Amino acid sequence: MRKIVIIALFFFSTAPLEAQELRARLTVNASQAGNKVDKKVFQTLQSALNNFLNNRKWTKEAFQPNERIVCNFLLTINQAQDDNLYQASLTVQAARPVYNTTYDSPLINFIDNDILFRYVEFQPIEFNENRVSGSDGLTSNLTAVLAYYVNIIIGLDFSSFSLRGGDSYFQKAQNIVSNAPSGREVSGWNAFDGQRNRYWLMENLTNSKYALVHDAIYGYYRLGMDNMFDNETEARKGIMNSLNLLNTVNSNTLNTMIIPFFFQGKSNELVRIFKKATPDERSRAADLLSKMDISNSNTYKQELQ
Repeated sequence: MRKIVIIALFFFSTAPLEAQELRARLTVNASQAGNKVDKKVFQTLQSALNNFLNNRKWTKEAFQPNERIVCNFLLTINQAQDDNLYQASLTVQAARPVYNTTYDSPLINFIDNDILFRYVEFQPIEFNENRVSGSDGLTSNLTAVLAYYVNIIIGLDFSSFSLRGGDSYFQKAQNIVSNAPSGREVSGWNAFDGQRNRYWLMENLTNSKYALVHDAIYGYYRLGMDNMFDNETEARKGIMNSLNLLNTVNSNTLNTMIIPFFFQGKSNELVRIFKKATPDERSRAADLLSKMDISNSNTYKQELQ
């Protein structure tokens, strides 16, 4: 388990631990950008952003190379505008290893469709936590978005290993939201920009009203997935308990962002987990999942009932 191994190495090894936290791969897809922009610009951007993600130190923790968090980013350029402006969407995916297996369980699988940024080839890719908005909101917007999701990923990873372990990284993401780049065309950072954006995800992760979500994250991964190898029955109980906690949040406050966010990318995993359960447990899981993960409700009904 990543955090336990780190502690052991701290006490028993004198060798410096310098590895960064991420093993990230960012791909720029510019097939929709049109022909007025030299595609080499996007190759340069892709290389610079990969360096930004993988070579920056995002935490004060010591990570071994094999402990780096595996994550993927797909930046799709939907439109190239004048003045080196680009309208894009960003797909963010990350997973964490399950104890005693070679399986990685999804942490995040999310698409942010609301990214506008300015990029001139070879311009420095910079991000300053103390000056998130930079001197030009459109130039700093892309790195602010990436830094935001990096902190979400790290926060979810730490929370999956220890209860509330990711809180400090969610607070870092909250700081990015509070000091985000601004401008008439920049969006996704404010409550009025929509119901499923960076503002609302962070609000849900830091609002004490949804504290049970953090219990559910820890219970799902650490008490559930990590016990699958040793005791599948008990592991399923841990995951069912997490579903019950999430259902409580969902029932108390309808239409929160965090509930569908949690389930994105998990439907196949959940079906496999509960396929082997007792009929009563399968039925209960299908009922809960159909209410909370509405986009996959037919799958749960067909596979689990």
